[in-house]
Amino acid sequence: MSKCFVTLTSVFLGLGFAHGQDWAREGVDFGMIESRARDLANREYVAPDKESLPEWMKALTYDQYRDIRFDPQKALWGGEKLPFRAMFFHPGYLFREPVGINEFTDTHRQRVRLSEAFFNYGPLIKNHGELPADGGFAGFRLHAPLNDPNVFDELVVFQGASYWRALGKGQKYGISARGIAVDTGAEGVTEEFPMFREFWLKKPQEGADRAVMFALLDGPSYSGAYEFSIIPGEDTIMSVRAVLFTRKEVKRLGIAPMSSMFWFGENSRRRFDDFRPEVHDSDGLAIRMGTGERIWRPICNDTGNLQFSFFNMAKCDGFGLLQRDRRFAAYEDGEAAYDLRPSLWIEPTSDWGAGSVMLMEIPTGNELADNTVAMWVPERSPKPGDRLEFQYRQHWTMETDPSEADGHVVATRTGTHEWQPEQRTMIVEFEGTNLTGKDGAMPEALVEAGGDAAGKVRIQGIAVQPISDGRLRLGFQILPAEEGGKLADVGAVELRAALKRDGDFLTETWVYRINP
Repeated sequence: MSKCFVTLTSVFLGLGFAHGQDWAREGVDFGMIESRARDLANREYVAPDKESLPEWMKALTYDQYRDIRFDPQKALWGGEKLPFRAMFFHPGYLFREPVGINEFTDTHRQRVRLSEAFFNYGPLIKNHGELPADGGFAGFRLHAPLNDPNVFDELVVFQGASYWRALGKGQKYGISARGIAVDTGAEGVTEEFPMFREFWLKKPQEGADRAVMFALLDGPSYSGAYEFSIIPGEDTIMSVRAVLFTRKEVKRLGIAPMSSMFWFGENSRRRFDDFRPEVHDSDGLAIRMGTGERIWRPICNDTGNLQFSFFNMAKCDGFGLLQRDRRFAAYEDGEAAYDLRPSLWIEPTSDWGAGSVMLMEIPTGNELADNTVAMWVPERSPKPGDRLEFQYRQHWTMETDPSEADGHVVATRTGTHEWQPEQRTMIVEFEGTNLTGKDGAMPEALVEAGGDAAGKVRIQGIAVQPISDGRLRLGFQILPAEEGGKLADVGAVELRAALKRDGDFLTETWVYRINP
């Protein structure tokens, strides 16, 4: 098969593709994608054929798959002076479901056809076979001059089910987002992974500040239409509009879900034989409730058990999994660069109604897979035939606190002394601009225990003191309520703490679950 790549010039649109990829005079808009999603929902779900690929593609190993690389010289829009470029992922290995990709303008559309001319096959691919005539791709990535005006860096990657990752300036890939979560962590059912079956990438105008695309989602319980508007920068801002159609009721629907990795951190009691002080993509869940309260829930991986936390509210103003600790010394890992991995903050831009932010923490013994999930769960479970619409902005950011809480938590620590085994010390460190009074007076500390085990413990020794870098350290001890009791017999305790002055809260609320 020839590996030549020929471009053609359209009288209407400039650069196009050969290999049967012809422009059609057809407009593309969100209404068209929504109509297709509605039609899918009215039909019985048909799963993509994972066996449709040629055997040589299905048999690719991890290393072989990585040895197939897109040729940057063949990037979509690469031959024009445009602010974005698109490159595609080869199907095969684990990525067997074909993903259709289209390019469009205000008046025309064309299909991007799978062709080996797009790819360089490395030495590990000895004798690859033919490509399916209409096989689709495994996904795509957008590039833009993110860090250097003369270099097109990766900006966002869509690959696998409905997953994507994005970057802002100076960031390294970490946390992932996805279009929808279905029955994630729900008891007695298997989680579904709907997938983006097709994308429409809008050809950018010269000087455009954002990339625009549409996507069609399909799965056993939901179909959906998505619109993405991506503005690269110090923070990359992605506006998402999603319309979902319900095929069948599920136990748990997750909106704006995200997945991250937490192995161990400064708050961990469960230690591992590793040279690094901390290993995680995110160290906590931040929430901004409609009431104005701001919550910080450090992530933990101590119990070895699957754990869930639900934060109920009538209105959510924002939530996200954040990487707050930006010190290299916290990780000592120049290769993984955990200090440069972005936080992901979700800002609703439509009325989501009542519901809860769910945090799921999965035990792990390594850093190889995402084990932390956060998402919005609507209070009302959608019924078959329902149409749902959600709009939100994603902030892929290095900001310490996109929830805009001036006084916020920067560290959580805990430990016991062997001579006081039934007394656990908790340390919570805050920073902010107005925590210390004009006379240097320390603020008042509010510390509470909740949950079923609240009556089994008592809290003592509450104290606030200044430490380095302008931080304030809140310390207290947890003991069994009964004299001579054992902390091991207490069970999980829900803790809350904040700093106040004259009745006003100076900080967000620290929320933590601990098995003393």
